[in-house]
Amino acid sequence: MITFSRTDTSLLGRWWWTVDRWMILALAILLFCGAILVLAASPAVSQRLGLDRFYLARHHLVMLPVAAAIIFGVSTLSLKSLRRLSVIAFVVALALTALTLVAGSEIKGATRWVSIAGFSLQPSEFLKPTFAVVAAWLLAAQHGKQSIPGNLLCTALFGIVAALLLMQPDLGMTLIVSATWFAQFFLAGLPIFWVALLFGGGIAGATGAYFAFGHVRERIDSFLDPATGDRYQVERSLEAFMNGGLIGRGPGEGTVKEVLPDAHADFIFAVAGEEFGILLCLLLVALFAFVVLRGMSRLMNEQNLFVLLATSGLLTTFGLQAIINMASALHLVPTKGMTLPFISYGGSSLLSLSLAMGMVLALTRRRAGLGDTP
Repeated sequence: MITFSRTDTSLLGRWWWTVDRWMILALAILLFCGAILVLAASPAVSQRLGLDRFYLARHHLVMLPVAAAIIFGVSTLSLKSLRRLSVIAFVVALALTALTLVAGSEIKGATRWVSIAGFSLQPSEFLKPTFAVVAAWLLAAQHGKQSIPGNLLCTALFGIVAALLLMQPDLGMTLIVSATWFAQFFLAGLPIFWVALLFGGGIAGATGAYFAFGHVRERIDSFLDPATGDRYQVERSLEAFMNGGLIGRGPGEGTVKEVLPDAHADFIFAVAGEEFGILLCLLLVALFAFVVLRGMSRLMNEQNLFVLLATSGLLTTFGLQAIINMASALHLVPTKGMTLPFISYGGSSLLSLSLAMGMVLALTRRRAGLGDTP
């Protein structure tokens, strides 16, 4: 077991005594559960794709040490370094997201992927955490000592990000980014008139998306009326939960992964329900809730507006993504192609979530003696 003296002034020693170790434990359990479930779900998918049986599982396991290194490395950063990293990463992710529109690979009717040095990357995944931090910085700057139009700049950046995501198109990610931006704006002291106006704009935008995007209309109609669309994946997912019962059929004994195209990604929660039962599903729900609530509890006495807004934005993104994925698998909301944080297979998703959680750990460290500006 690693032990450090409280008087240890080394980087590792100061990190150990200031970081939220309970959150690290929860994230480690999520990564472990994700590895087990990818090992259970991905072989059948690999074979359907004509790949080696354990190709997807190996890829995921190779990415885990990288993800852990990102979480640790980012969590050691000071607030100033974190802001700089976020701005640089945001600009790069924004440029690459724009690049997908002209040179991206089309998958299932959307151009969200770009190939870099043989690695297939979804740059929009990295927009979520980096935009949350950049937006928090701009909103906090509005209330700073210098006269900076942070609200206006933040709104303009949000418009650019939302436009790029809708052009791919990726309505689900647009929804998450929009909800995060609205939550941060609200916490920054948005007047109630603008709250009502933006809320009405969100409803109008959702209505417009229903009529503008055929796949959105099809999924919503299918959710509201089973007779109007294809419910194959949802029905198989619900059957998996019923077959699993309380304790599941046992590791490797599930059958839903044999017939669900996205059993390793969007519907991995159904694999968890069939093979490990409701108990594991409840454990995953508890872990997601713990990470969000634990992070929010660390903000109870926070005086730094940037830290408050950035952490709230990152946790909102994390929690919403988990809720949407699990609710889709349980047919509580229309289906949406979105990974379950740290559980689903996916290189870009795993790395971007690691970046986000590393930022949360850095932001929620006890700041006394770290030399950060308040």
